[in-house]
Amino acid sequence: MKFAALCALIACVPALVRAAGTGNPWTGATTFLIPEYVQEVQAAVGNITDSTLAAQAATVEQVPVFFWMDVAAKVPTLGQYLAAASAAGGTQVVQAVIYDLPDRDCAAESSAGEFTIADGGAALYEQYIDNIAAQVEANPNVRVVFVVEPDGLANLVTNLSVAKCANAASTYKELVSYAISKLQQDNVWLYLDAGHSGWLGWPANITPAAQMFAEVLQGAGTGATVRGLATDVSNYNLLRGAEDPAQSPNPNYDEELYINALAPLLQQNNFPSQFIVDQGRSGVSGIRTAEGDWCNVLGAGLGMRPTTDTGNDLIDSIVWVKPPGESDGTSNQTAPRYDTHCGQSDATQPAPEAGTWFQSYFETLVQKANPALS
Repeated sequence: MKFAALCALIACVPALVRAAGTGNPWTGATTFLIPEYVQEVQAAVGNITDSTLAAQAATVEQVPVFFWMDVAAKVPTLGQYLAAASAAGGTQVVQAVIYDLPDRDCAAESSAGEFTIADGGAALYEQYIDNIAAQVEANPNVRVVFVVEPDGLANLVTNLSVAKCANAASTYKELVSYAISKLQQDNVWLYLDAGHSGWLGWPANITPAAQMFAEVLQGAGTGATVRGLATDVSNYNLLRGAEDPAQSPNPNYDEELYINALAPLLQQNNFPSQFIVDQGRSGVSGIRTAEGDWCNVLGAGLGMRPTTDTGNDLIDSIVWVKPPGESDGTSNQTAPRYDTHCGQSDATQPAPEAGTWFQSYFETLVQKANPALS
């Protein structure tokens, strides 16, 4: 009877006896290529008539990107990818994005989120997270890297004047804490999204941001942890380099400056200070008219390829979180999901709906890649 009671007690607190992944997840591992993106690139190459450009574009299918679970229906596909990675043998890393908060994109002019807080979205989100955790637990030999909720917490640092963000603030924090608490398996590495240098890197924003991340982690419960933060997701900032005029006079005008300034603030708040940086479309600088412009930016090129050779001990890896070639949003002003950022002078037009393939934009990204593709 006493033994049974002890076992029951232990089972009640799994988060306290498991630890999320430690160390750099990419060290000694092979990064799984997302089949969905490989197929998109292969189809795109087939539509390129210039043989040189086609050959350059074909190399992109070998660059690992993240799988976005922007609707709950995509969670079973994660399970398929984890099973495929497990079957491949060796040490495999599968990269994915958790992106389905209720009232998502609270500061955007149009949101593509499927859940709403008013319609039971919090409970639906918890089920979404539970299903992700189940897929992870079914494939314990595969390392899984999650970027958690792009733009979500960053909006709570700067956009509480927007009614939708103010109304969603407590729900966002509670649900990200829930996600952390449920994904403490030792084959999981969590990186919360931390916006980018042109957003939270400003002196007025960076300290409140560090405090926000620490608050959310604390809300996940005793013993819960994350690996760190992801920056520049789906954006266009350089890792390091000359100041983009659109970001003047921000002292933390590139991602490395932002990371170097944020890390000690995180440490002061007992939050892990490792980072990953999206550089998938950051090959060309100085092409935006404002630092907040984010939609299919005109003249962008593929950036640094994923690598753990980052030149900074705070940065675990350069990554491609946003799959290059997938549109940020439509330029059709009559579309229900139209956002005016996609109709600005520095946005490529005409552009299809968010998430759909944008052939001409992909070709430009390849042409303007820096470093060049070979």
